[in-house]
Amino acid sequence: MRNRTVTNIRIILFWIFVFPLFICLSAPGAADAPPVTLGFNGPVNQEGIPSPWGLKVKKGKADAKVVLENGEPVLHIKSLKSSFSLEREFRLNIKDYPYVTWTWKALTLPLRGDVRKGSTNDQGLQFFVAFEGKKILSYVWDTNAPEGTVTKESVPWPVSLTIKVIVVKSGISGTGKWLTVTRNIYNDYRKFFNEEPPRIEGIRVQTNTQHTGGSAEGFFKNIIFSKTPGNQKPAQ
Repeated sequence: MRNRTVTNIRIILFWIFVFPLFICLSAPGAADAPPVTLGFNGPVNQEGIPSPWGLKVKKGKADAKVVLENGEPVLHIKSLKSSFSLEREFRLNIKDYPYVTWTWKALTLPLRGDVRKGSTNDQGLQFFVAFEGKKILSYVWDTNAPEGTVTKESVPWPVSLTIKVIVVKSGISGTGKWLTVTRNIYNDYRKFFNEEPPRIEGIRVQTNTQHTGGSAEGFFKNIIFSKTPGNQKPAQ
């Protein structure tokens, strides 16, 4: 009888303490959530833009199309005295996916592009993450501003956007090669806006050469949101 009582107590203790821990460790959650990949492999419309991306032209003529490289669809963009972007709605809890990784390749950069002056604020490649509350993190490949440069831009009422621009790549070194960049956007938002980040509501890729009247050409692929950081080595 005593042995049966001891066994019953052990069973009860297992269900109270051990089994819940087993469930927590084995059940999939945010820590085990697979990365979310956003590419350019959707159906292409008459403008050559893949769904669900939309084309926004600010100035001049847009030159954007999906091409295959080693069998993989990638976005090819060219800018000549123009400014345009591809953007899409995308909602995500940044606390579950604090890292973003993207891969880009620049062929040509605007020679006089420099984010530090409005008259030269042209970048061949730009990647934006938009948040609820009309705040944006903009990561750019700048021609002349040093890597690590941070500037502030804004779009006045009625749009009322606040943008923090971060130079993550500078100069012509690395042009012609696929380069992969990883950023902790959770930490970036807290650092540059001094507040807890809300949900992500959209992303954008952009090129502009309208200020300096130059040209730019490059590619984008593989935008990935993840729980852990990606690989920052050049892509093969």
